[in-house]
Amino acid sequence: MPKLGRLVLNHSTNIEGLIPILQKLALNTNIKTITPAVISRARGRSSKLIIRLSIKTINGYKAIARKGKTAQEVFISTDLGKDELKQIIDIYNK
Repeated sequence: MPKLGRLVLNHSTNIEGLIPILQKLALNTNIKTITPAVISRARGRSSKLIIRLSIKTINGYKAIARKGKTAQEVFISTDLGKDELKQIIDIYNK
């Protein structure tokens, strides 16, 4: 049986609606760990929750989840390439 990714829930606060999406993302066998991190205020407004890939990290990528005026960093540990990961995330951005 393939090993599922792990969703690290070490924060008491997350953007509303983010965790269910990250749980679905963690079902992908190529994703090892997903760690929601720092929450901050964003300048613009996005009406619905959007996850956007930001930069490559040592073991994967940093993504930014945005909803309303709130932004949250999400670290995704994976062997996938940026385009493959973006395609998977875009499924849940609909």
